Amino acid sequence: MTLNWGLLRKRNALAARARIIREIRNFFIEGGYLEVETPLRIPAPAPESHIDAVPSTDWFLHTSPELCMKRLLAAGFERIFQICHCWREGERGRLHIPEFTMLEWYRVNAGYLDLMDECEVLIRSVAIILGHEDRLVYQDLEISLQIPWERISVAEAFTRYTPYTMTEALRLDLFDELMAGEIEPQLGKTGPIFIHDYPASRGALARLKPQDPSVSERFELYVGGVELANAFTELTDPAEQHSRFINEQENRVVLGKRVYPMPDIFLEELPHMPPAAGIALGLDRLVMILLNFSSIDEVIAFSPEEL
Repeated sequence: MTLNWGLLRKRNALAARARIIREIRNFFIEGGYLEVETPLRIPAPAPESHIDAVPSTDWFLHTSPELCMKRLLAAGFERIFQICHCWREGERGRLHIPEFTMLEWYRVNAGYLDLMDECEVLIRSVAIILGHEDRLVYQDLEISLQIPWERISVAEAFTRYTPYTMTEALRLDLFDELMAGEIEPQLGKTGPIFIHDYPASRGALARLKPQDPSVSERFELYVGGVELANAFTELTDPAEQHSRFINEQENRVVLGKRVYPMPDIFLEELPHMPPAAGIALGLDRLVMILLNFSSIDEVIAFSPEEL
């Protein structure tokens, strides 16, 4: 049998990926975080309209470790992180793969603005070990890593990049289309950018902003037009969270999708969760950007098609 030269060509990328993961672990351990492992197979994923879980007998492979990690916060853990595989059905493309690696971390007594600061420091520290001091080149874009990174609201992004206001886009049911087609490709071309304060209807598991409950305390981080992370100041009101889950289940019915069981144990324990913030960062995408590859297939050992 001949050697698999395709795999051998990935040797340098996989070695760099291992260095990146080591640096991430060191960053969190030195920051007082506990690394945790939660089950990959769960009875009830968060019922989100546009994220489909992969069935595993009568349970599901998790789309994110979010619910279990929040239960740890409710049990008294204060700073936790996890690097794990997640699964999402039907996702495949240059930036998507059905089984991918996620980095998630949570802090009690913190908000989404605190996580923006932490993101900046984390990603810069990882970039530095790869020789990127103040800038990196990604797909012919020269991206400055100098802190602080730009922060704009979703409302400002609509004004800047589309002929519609955010309110108009929501009323005309154009919000998702304009975000994906007009706004996201423009984000982070000269430097990483945080886009924050999503409308309440796109808040998922995020707390609404006390000063303006029409928006949620949620941000996404973009680099070179690629979404890298999604973060919230966490919603801790079980009644409000239950209501949002019901709404998502109803949306799944309308879309003709499978309706997941309600994550009742999570909702029962949610009142014990202290104020906190949490973030999910796509590790494969981070490696891809730092190594200047165009596809995540180039920074993982095996794509589904190679198995």
